[in-house]
Amino acid sequence: MGVPKGRRRIVVAVATLLALGAVAAVGYRVLAPAEVVTPARGALPPPVTPAIGVVGRLPVAPLIVEGRLRVYAAQRQVYADRPADSRHRVTPHWSYRRWPAQVNGVLASGSTVLTRWSDGKLVALDGRTGKVAWRADGPAPGAGFAARRTGARVVWDPQGIFVASGADGRTVLVVSGDGRLRGYALADGRELWRADGDAGCRTDLGTTADGRVATLDACATPAAVEFRDVATGAVLTRWRPPVAGAEPVVTPIGCLTPRSQCRGLRTAAPGDAAGRGWLLGPGEPVPAPTLDAGDSTLVGEIAVGDDGGVLKGWAARTGKERWRRGDLGRVRVLAIEPGRVHVLTEGRDLVTLDPTTGAQRSRFPLTVGQDGIGWVPGLAYAADGYLAVERLRERAGPDDDDQAYFLMAEPVVLAAT
Repeated sequence: MGVPKGRRRIVVAVATLLALGAVAAVGYRVLAPAEVVTPARGALPPPVTPAIGVVGRLPVAPLIVEGRLRVYAAQRQVYADRPADSRHRVTPHWSYRRWPAQVNGVLASGSTVLTRWSDGKLVALDGRTGKVAWRADGPAPGAGFAARRTGARVVWDPQGIFVASGADGRTVLVVSGDGRLRGYALADGRELWRADGDAGCRTDLGTTADGRVATLDACATPAAVEFRDVATGAVLTRWRPPVAGAEPVVTPIGCLTPRSQCRGLRTAAPGDAAGRGWLLGPGEPVPAPTLDAGDSTLVGEIAVGDDGGVLKGWAARTGKERWRRGDLGRVRVLAIEPGRVHVLTEGRDLVTLDPTTGAQRSRFPLTVGQDGIGWVPGLAYAADGYLAVERLRERAGPDDDDQAYFLMAEPVVLAAT
């Protein structure tokens, strides 16, 4: 005896609805916003003093946290491994994932790892355990994972996130996006201040060593650099760079981390290879001619740069020569950190100098195994005595895909200096 046609239609309809419901449930579980925290299970090892020389090579760019572990970024994940001097990348010590947002920037300050996401969410992680310390909403960055496969642009040169210390010693996180500035207490994520402006003409520059936030206001005629108090957001100084054109290019230099706690600026007219160097401090910037050259840098109060094939150090405020090194040949400054300036020779030796005296702290070939010296440096980073640098193919161009751009599958070389 068959099932009546009307009842059969009802059964089919119910089955269809159940199937659609199941598909919807699976789709929601897969596509719905999610956060996955995988905290560390074991304790961190004690700090070590690594042997001077090349540590190893890595497929991705590391951030060194407290000299004890390394933090990396992928499109939707931030994770860490340990110890900092491991030859290769190893099993994650902790991991943090979000979906569907993408990692836009990562910044380490002390033991805190601050992550910024494409939806504007700010998530601070305890760098030792990977646990979430706090979450906050910030200005949306307008971009996702803006980096090649090493992730170096996201961890070594993050855009729109800076830190500085206020007059009371409290560390403040500054976040920018779409013309808006926000200040947060790094300890707990509490919003301290906000300032809004025209996204078409406000450019964030970074923070200064004396606790100010610098932005370029190109809507003003002529353009002006605004310096705000990092703790309150109040404008302290407006400075108009002289002889830099209607739309000057302003670049922070001498920064403790990318565009954070910077000690100088370089201003130039659009298209100029060089410009004018300035020292930052209370009030308006002070001219520093030793920083005019585009390849010069600032380490504390010492300007370092090439002078006709001779590497020199000058007192930035007086211009007095402090030291010179004519024995290195042509070199390229890869990175700086307190008490160290890291330079690369044409023969691919990594030489680390004391910026105050020019004395050599270490020197060794920046090579791994049989990799050779047929490469050019890309982005570089230094912290806690470690240096990491991307190795690019000698003919690599900005439009090349990653395979043609990087030297090999593990293009990042890590060294202890």
